[in-house]
Amino acid sequence: MNTTENIRAQFPILNKQINNNALVYFDNAATVQKPKQVIEAIENYYYNSNANIHRGVHTLSRVATELFEQSRKTIASFFNVKNSQQIIFTSGTTDGLNTLVQSLSKSVLQKNSEIILSTYEHHSNILPWQLWAQHNNGKLKIIPLKENHSLDLEKLEQLITPNTKIISIAHVSNTLGLITNIEKVKEIAKKYNLIIVLDGAQSAPHMKIDLENLDVDFFVCSAHKMYGPTGIGILYMSEKWLQELPVSKVGGGTIKTVSFEKTEYEQGALRFEPGTPNISGAIGFAEAIKFTNIVGITSIYKHELDLVNYAQKQLNELPEVIQYGVSKEKAGVISFNVKNQHPFDVGSLLDKYGIAVRTGHHCTQPLMKVLNTQGTIRASFAIYNTKQELNYFIEKLKKVITMLK
Repeated sequence: MNTTENIRAQFPILNKQINNNALVYFDNAATVQKPKQVIEAIENYYYNSNANIHRGVHTLSRVATELFEQSRKTIASFFNVKNSQQIIFTSGTTDGLNTLVQSLSKSVLQKNSEIILSTYEHHSNILPWQLWAQHNNGKLKIIPLKENHSLDLEKLEQLITPNTKIISIAHVSNTLGLITNIEKVKEIAKKYNLIIVLDGAQSAPHMKIDLENLDVDFFVCSAHKMYGPTGIGILYMSEKWLQELPVSKVGGGTIKTVSFEKTEYEQGALRFEPGTPNISGAIGFAEAIKFTNIVGITSIYKHELDLVNYAQKQLNELPEVIQYGVSKEKAGVISFNVKNQHPFDVGSLLDKYGIAVRTGHHCTQPLMKVLNTQGTIRASFAIYNTKQELNYFIEKLKKVITMLK
């Protein structure tokens, strides 16, 4: 299966024609395409096993429950988490971060608390903290960038005060593809006994994530960027926080007993999963993990890095192009602009040739302000992309540049 031809054959949408051209899908950082086995696993669930879980005694409910909990174990194993109860299903990275802020506001965060973020955070890792800070006289402190657009972690320790409680940081920049030196962040965080929240939305699809080795307090990611379905993701929490984190969202499924006077909550993952979960999504996510395991996450990283370096080299030869965050070690993303041209115009013209790229601020408006641009053109890669597609992209980009002069 591991030849490019065989891998591409697993993705039916890649046969699609866009404006009478073969689809070249370079918008994988927004959402990646889904292999047949994921689509079929979701379909099979609805055809053969659809029922609500955990509380039913009938056969379909028991089968659905087993599929759901086995999915949790499959995902836990992928991230090297020994206790699958540390994997909490969410609707995605954004939901996981919001849940965390609401829960930590009941225990860790106090009036005047400070949270450290980075300049290249996605809005999803800014807004929940910002909203909390606005209502609690809190403060956000920001790790600046170096000239090469990587994080200036030498400045991190200077941001810390006795009021600092949390460092919440992107493992990989969704706009630049740059990889955060999390070991350096951990070294400083542990020195000051700070909580580490790691946004893995852009690292989990591209890199081996060993959560036992990473040893962070919390980790969030989304299935739809990992060859899985939309509307499902995970919040990982350390064993300590699995026991200590207060609940922030409650409802059916989270409880042992309820009376009007007192409620006793479940232990483990169920304590954080109110209501009917995205059962088919969890099953699809686990199937996406199986696909990734077959291909190999290391192979995925090497393949995408090869594409990134090839693309950076080709773009560097175009005098009209400005690149951001150039590096030989990136996670599947390049970001650039054409001088004196709006990124939307470039992206729209590339679409005429069947090339899908993302244009705009990529939910990183504070980063755009630092880069002194209103937006960029982002090309992001997956295991099914090829150098042939990149050659076509460069050819058509040259044509677009000529058209816009």
